Amino acid sequence: MFIFLFIFAKSAFGQDLKMARKVIDTLTSREMWGRGYTKDGMAKAASFISSSFAAYGLVPMDGKDFKQVFSYPVNTFPAEMTLRINGKLLLPGKDFLVSPESRGLKEAKLILAQRDSVSFINIEHRLLVLLKDKLTWSVAPEAADYTVIEIDRKAITETPENIEIDIENKFLPEFQAANVCALVKGTQYPDSILLMTAHYDHLGSLGKDIYFPGANDNASGLALLLSLAKYYAKHPQPYTMAFIGFAGEENGLQGSKYFTAHPLIHLHHIRFLTNVDMVGTGEAGITVVNATIHPKEFTLLKQINQDKKYLSKINSRGKAANSDHYFFTEKGVPAFFLYTQGGITAYHDINDLSSTLPLNKFEDLFRLFIDFNKALMK
Repeated sequence: MFIFLFIFAKSAFGQDLKMARKVIDTLTSREMWGRGYTKDGMAKAASFISSSFAAYGLVPMDGKDFKQVFSYPVNTFPAEMTLRINGKLLLPGKDFLVSPESRGLKEAKLILAQRDSVSFINIEHRLLVLLKDKLTWSVAPEAADYTVIEIDRKAITETPENIEIDIENKFLPEFQAANVCALVKGTQYPDSILLMTAHYDHLGSLGKDIYFPGANDNASGLALLLSLAKYYAKHPQPYTMAFIGFAGEENGLQGSKYFTAHPLIHLHHIRFLTNVDMVGTGEAGITVVNATIHPKEFTLLKQINQDKKYLSKINSRGKAANSDHYFFTEKGVPAFFLYTQGGITAYHDINDLSSTLPLNKFEDLFRLFIDFNKALMK
């Protein structure tokens, strides 16, 4: 009997890993277009999560709709872009990035003046060109009156002297997004809530042809969130198990900020919140933000891990405004933010791919969550 149960458990968790990989493949696909601000990428991702919640048997948090719609401003670059330095054509995403707050420059041929070893400018057109060792992109909620181009220094062999540039930006003052919110009602204490969260948005696209897949950041977190949602739909708990996929995290934690200002559940009913972001690795363990302000729960988490030997290390970190747990913390909701360490170094670039994401500690993280949540309900 023991052997049967062991084999059954291994098989069940193996299915969860297959499901996680399929979710990550879907969220990082060209169809989702970086889960951002062009080609309905974020909206398609939100619909995928909503459909998943419904298929698993969860119910909308407000009893009506899984999606909590809101809006915020964002600067985008939806059109084809061209950049040449000293006549050499460079590729967006691979060889150069446009700083996310930049305005566009249309069909301009300009002379660059050198300021220092990495900075080149054209004052008249308010253009700054920077040489970088690594290209890392982000999202901006405003459009500036200047343009910044970041170039991978390995992409050029000569000092930049002239530039041909054709880049268009489009500022969206009220981009419509949605948090995706669901729950499994508790069997004994439905007003006591364990909330699990992860953001599903990423950076979207740069130009007409390049998008940022965002496998580790944060398709991995969504895969864990959906795996847990599916598990708890099949195994209802004494407490209500709630789940939120946040939009707009990459643009200043917009989704969690909106939810905490317009909550669909009573915030004081939340026994604990666990937020995950970038959980696709883990050979070097995990780090827990807010560990120092919730020592009792952190000790509990470490004790479970020590007993079960899920992860090599659990690192403690203090309060930080670096993910969607933050605005809940500011509202007095006890919360952790967990992320894995080790493995791939791709981050906010075009190399954060599903095919290179190991997921080598995903099953252990899943088990750790199950055990931690169980302990929180005692």
